[in-house]
Amino acid sequence: MPTDLAIDTQGLVKRFGKTVAVDGVDLAVPRGGVYGVLGPNGAGKTTTIRMLATLLDIDGGSARVLGHDVVRESDTVRSKVALTGQFASLDEDLTGTENLVLLSRLYGFSRGAARSRSEQLLTAFDLTDAADRQVKNFSGGMRRRLDIAASIIVTPELIFLDEPTTGLDPRSRNQVWEIVRALVAGGTTVLLTTQYLDEADQLADRVAVIDHGRVIAEGTTGELKASVGSGALHVRVADPARREDARVLLTTVLGVEVTAETDPAALTARIDDSERVARALPALNEAGIAVTTFALGQPSLDEVFLALTGRPADDLEETTA
Repeated sequence: MPTDLAIDTQGLVKRFGKTVAVDGVDLAVPRGGVYGVLGPNGAGKTTTIRMLATLLDIDGGSARVLGHDVVRESDTVRSKVALTGQFASLDEDLTGTENLVLLSRLYGFSRGAARSRSEQLLTAFDLTDAADRQVKNFSGGMRRRLDIAASIIVTPELIFLDEPTTGLDPRSRNQVWEIVRALVAGGTTVLLTTQYLDEADQLADRVAVIDHGRVIAEGTTGELKASVGSGALHVRVADPARREDARVLLTTVLGVEVTAETDPAALTARIDDSERVARALPALNEAGIAVTTFALGQPSLDEVFLALTGRPADDLEETTA
């Protein structure tokens, strides 16, 4: 495997009975940075990670992680990677310190070294004040930070983060993002699956979109956005009751499909013709349709996802595939 790749898969396959969960996935993940994996419910994201982490057998194809074959050299792979799954893998009856000391001892640390490493991680993850509190009394964000801390007791060369911020409030999500950035700055490669497209936009250097067990698109977020058109018009009407009138009018003026968003007052259209866009706002004014937002910019990653998969971006999370 080329030395610049942390992960290299060729035709990766996983079946559960008659169901093909992963159907020929090819990935080339560079060392360093964050590689994002997006996909709708049941796309195969988590199953792919479990195979790469040697937790599931491979039914077809091949995979190398950090230069080692995940089948023939599984012990070596496990010694170099860490995995933080969708659910916290902590003992809720133990305190934060006790969890980290226990895991450090299992890694072979002496009592003193285990205590020292635990204190270091609790400080780095802003958990010192909760160190002696039982984990069952932690908030969701605190549990997630402790879970990631537990994954890097021995700093891994590669860490798999499987939807690390699911269910967290914005402040906790930002804290996890800072942790991810710090891991990368320390030389760790991160493979991130996420149900939040803005998270991929914030963190990922490159993104693979998986659907029905296959990679259907891959590239930087900028490249993926450019693939569905160079411009996106975003309109928000003042009165949601006039949205349908605005949609019909904009469809005529712009000559493209105008899509209603989940926001009851919002509309979106992919368009490259700035001259037509310039005629749209006056047309809305003449029709007496007040607008609170009228902006032309690059397509969002949500729009890219919908264009590629035909499914809405809020149907991302998976738990079994």
